Amino acid sequence: MKITATNNEVSFDKDTLLVSKTDKKGNITYANRAFIDIVKMDESELIGKPHNIIRHPDMPRVIFKLLWEYLSSGKEINAYVKNLCKDGSYYWVFANVTPSYFEDKVVGYHSARKKPADRALNIIKPLYKTLIDLEKSGGMEASMKKINEILKEKGMEYDEFILSI
Repeated sequence: MKITATNNEVSFDKDTLLVSKTDKKGNITYANRAFIDIVKMDESELIGKPHNIIRHPDMPRVIFKLLWEYLSSGKEINAYVKNLCKDGSYYWVFANVTPSYFEDKVVGYHSARKKPADRALNIIKPLYKTLIDLEKSGGMEASMKKINEILKEKGMEYDEFILSI
């Protein structure tokens, strides 16, 4: 399914929790009703599909690289993410993604997302624009270098930085 992004933002209530689960490869195994409703897809269009089906082109690839690095090492991660809906509209979330374990082995991932604070998006939107521009001109290495510079300047790890916003 090819989705063309539009400039139409979809909002949701601050008390709404968007939840999905994936297998170890990132294929959706569960989606709650709120998540299904906001992406405007049928459950059958989501289950079994890669979670990146809703990845917005304005999202820097380096954020997902960090996400997978954290998850691969067994750590949870928090991130601000701009996602696509089936009709091309978009929505922002503050996501907490954690490994799901069974008998001490990672069997998949669980993501709970809520509406981000406007003050956080005022920081994230220009940062992501900078990272996207760097990725276009210098690849993911350039955007990773920028993130590392910011983190070094703040004396924080990525997740600490995200939680401090």
